[in-house]
Amino acid sequence: MANKRHPAAQNSGGEFSEENRINQLTRRIIGCAMQVYNTLGNGFQEVIYQRALAVELTANGICYEREKEMPICYRDQEIGTRRVDFFVELSIMVETKALHALDERDLAQAINYLEAYHIADGLLFNFGGRSLEFKRLYNKNMLR
Repeated sequence: MANKRHPAAQNSGGEFSEENRINQLTRRIIGCAMQVYNTLGNGFQEVIYQRALAVELTANGICYEREKEMPICYRDQEIGTRRVDFFVELSIMVETKALHALDERDLAQAINYLEAYHIADGLLFNFGGRSLEFKRLYNKNMLR
């Protein structure tokens, strides 16, 4: 599913560009994750944070698909599938973890998913540390 970014500019009617929409949505998702972490703290399994984040996204009027199965293709052939934790408003992939700390493998895996799914933007949250850890991710193949 292609999701190319549009130039960051407002049109003459004052409407926000796609990039501004993505930035605003990203801030809202991060706010939801912060609320989950502030309420639950660390120490739970990943699925508990996923369920709580789903409740928080819904409470904030943010549309999403949870555990969305997406194909992984190689040379235009489907070679497997992978489930995205959250696919938010058909624009942002959200992956959740509950680890002591994120490492380079977690980051590389999330970026690989963005590239495999042809999604421009993503977020990686870790609820397992002493504070909420998050990374905003970009598909380098879709940046202009």
